[in-house]
Amino acid sequence: MPDFPPLYILRHGQTHWNAEHRVQGQLNSPLTDLGHRQAAEQHRILSGRDLTGFRFLSSPQGRAFQTAAIALEGLAMRIDTDPRLAEITVGEYEGRRRAELPDGGAADESEESALHLYDSAPGGEGFAGLRARCAAFLDDLKGPSVLVTHGMTSRMLRLILLDRDMSEMGALPGGQGVIYYLEQGVQHRLT
Repeated sequence: MPDFPPLYILRHGQTHWNAEHRVQGQLNSPLTDLGHRQAAEQHRILSGRDLTGFRFLSSPQGRAFQTAAIALEGLAMRIDTDPRLAEITVGEYEGRRRAELPDGGAADESEESALHLYDSAPGGEGFAGLRARCAAFLDDLKGPSVLVTHGMTSRMLRLILLDRDMSEMGALPGGQGVIYYLEQGVQHRLT
């Protein structure tokens, strides 16, 4: 397993489209009131951590950068963006309600029940493309970092960092407004 630096991986807070069970992909929706509170809770948790020497990176997509601005306020002198932290592209499915999609009307509205939609979206990136993008990003990391990203991208980064097979994507915990701390191949959920 490759040796990666310590990382905090944050998922953005809830958005209006998350609440409506829409597939966002490269499109954007602003944070809800709950999403703002989740980002504020991330800030509270990170404020109690020693982030000396950490770099702060965010997806350039609005919902992630909005979360980063709240979660890292007063903690980061600068937040850089990296397009490789953007959410998986889902082509023709972007902006659509899950229930409107072929085989998208899952029995529940959990993220895990819709993983197949992100991998098979017509014109989308698919998990193989997302894995290549995330692996390239991680290979370029030079030191400890705080990463603010998205649901599928967070799962893929953690899948690589934990040296797990692609088939285990659904077994990794998700959640909006969460923080995962990863060091030496071990993951800890902080929220």
